[in-house]
Amino acid sequence: MSETPTDYTGPERILSGMQPTGGLHLGNYLGALKWWVALQNSGAECFYCVVDLHAITVAGDPARLPGRVRSAAAAYMAAGVDPSKSAIFAQSAVPAHAELAWIFQCVARLGWLERMTQFKDKAGKDAERASVGLFTYPVLQAADILVYKATHVPVGEDQKQHLELSRDIAARFNRDFGNGDAVFPLPEPVIQDHGARIMSLKDGAAKMSKSDPSDNSRINLDDDADTIARKIKKAKTDPEPLPESEAELNSRPEARNLVGIYAALTGTSVEAVLDEFAGQGFGAFKPKLADAAVEFIAPISGEYARLIADRAEIDRVLRLGAERANAAAEPVIAEAKRLVGYWRG
Repeated sequence: MSETPTDYTGPERILSGMQPTGGLHLGNYLGALKWWVALQNSGAECFYCVVDLHAITVAGDPARLPGRVRSAAAAYMAAGVDPSKSAIFAQSAVPAHAELAWIFQCVARLGWLERMTQFKDKAGKDAERASVGLFTYPVLQAADILVYKATHVPVGEDQKQHLELSRDIAARFNRDFGNGDAVFPLPEPVIQDHGARIMSLKDGAAKMSKSDPSDNSRINLDDDADTIARKIKKAKTDPEPLPESEAELNSRPEARNLVGIYAALTGTSVEAVLDEFAGQGFGAFKPKLADAAVEFIAPISGEYARLIADRAEIDRVLRLGAERANAAAEPVIAEAKRLVGYWRG
């Protein structure tokens, strides 16, 4: 978990976060959390927030949200994010996120947001009934990044469009209010290719998601050994044996997903997995995959169980993280307010 991204030139300032809309899963770890730990250990100044402002863009139970924030923070730490190295905090505990988001809403253009494909995906056929917050979600995301003047953002391929919007907003603000100065940096993506697209256990064409109504579609970071084995046993496959080459997996999404998960869990390549299991059926492969998943997740789930039982410690970490985040964000929002001409008394 100490690997460093090949395109990272740090030390830089990193910002990333996840929504507290459900338990974190294996896809979150391999696609993001593992990467966060690598960046933290490379000397970067890291801010990792639980994005509870984003969480209320869709309907949810307000009474459950604080517990979900704590759960996400515990999962961050269980995965190896160290609160002595990285700020772990709730987004709503730093008012500058919302303040800068309003300024950026007045900088962004409607046409930019209308091109955001994720709004169409999330709103579905009822786009006119979706909240305005869901539509302007990417502007708040830009504020999340730029309120810390973050230079690098770990993102998956599905988030690259939102990061491009952040760059567009930063460039427009700099042009309109910066008097030729680069007030905000144009943040660069840090993309992890290996393991970043872990798919659903029920549909190899859909990304593993904590919002999927079926818990059998994902391996949660707090699943026990029996649950992991059961989910992998039930995972969707096809009747063919595993092939000899990676190219032969292209038309077999479920097989490709399970082989990719095994490769990520064991730190090997898809080619090496196929060299070992080519010609074997899933009846032989799935128990090996279950063993690898149990061995991999056990330390994380054990640490998560320890942390989630200590509410006071999680709250302490979130408070200290918010203090660090506020200290970094306050001069940035003050500068932005001055440049746009807010009254200062």
